[in-house]
Amino acid sequence: MMPNSAFVLAAGLGTRMRPHNGSVPKPLVAVAGKSLIDYSLDRLAEANVERAVVNVHYLADVLERHLKSRQRPKIVISDERDTLMGTGGGIAKALPQLGDVPFFLVNSDTFWLDGVKPNFVRLADAFDAATMDAMLLLAPATGSVGYEGRGDFAMRPDGRLQKRGEREVVPFVYAGAAILAPALFADAPSGAFPLTRLFDRAGDQGRLFGLRLDGVWMHVGTPDAVTAAEATLAAAH
Repeated sequence: MMPNSAFVLAAGLGTRMRPHNGSVPKPLVAVAGKSLIDYSLDRLAEANVERAVVNVHYLADVLERHLKSRQRPKIVISDERDTLMGTGGGIAKALPQLGDVPFFLVNSDTFWLDGVKPNFVRLADAFDAATMDAMLLLAPATGSVGYEGRGDFAMRPDGRLQKRGEREVVPFVYAGAAILAPALFADAPSGAFPLTRLFDRAGDQGRLFGLRLDGVWMHVGTPDAVTAAEATLAAAH
């Protein structure tokens, strides 16, 4: 079933992008003339997601002004101006606005070219709330634009994920998009905490799954990565 709600992580400080964006919040950094967050929101609209809860903190007024003009999906602001809640705490704070059914999660700075079938649709088709608390969209650690790390996860044949050990190199990196079940947040800590804490718990319980992204993923975390992403887009078109 296609989720009709999404949570968009947009409250981060974006410190590595500061030389490039200065007084612009990272979600509003332009790639090929369009802001990063609008790429994410347009994909959600194409998947018929009706409501997107967006958390704001750094330069929140600027971001809110930009989002006011959007009609689809309908934007609901989760205000973290006073206290930054972390990736896990931010979603937990917004759960009442997301309802009691699975929802999409997307980072406002994640960016990809879809393959034949949109990746949000593929996630929805593959998600099974009976066996999963989270299904993460994963990109190959090698061959993704702008990523040079050692990966985040290994994936078993049934799709279950295993977190990278400290000295390991693994094939897949989390691409910043997922479907999460509200059950993931059962007994979650209060206050600020990272979402990876809940991913780790779901992994230990065999309820953390992955889906390989179909298309090209671009990690747009630095000014150089903006240039690389624009070159990839130009080549694709």
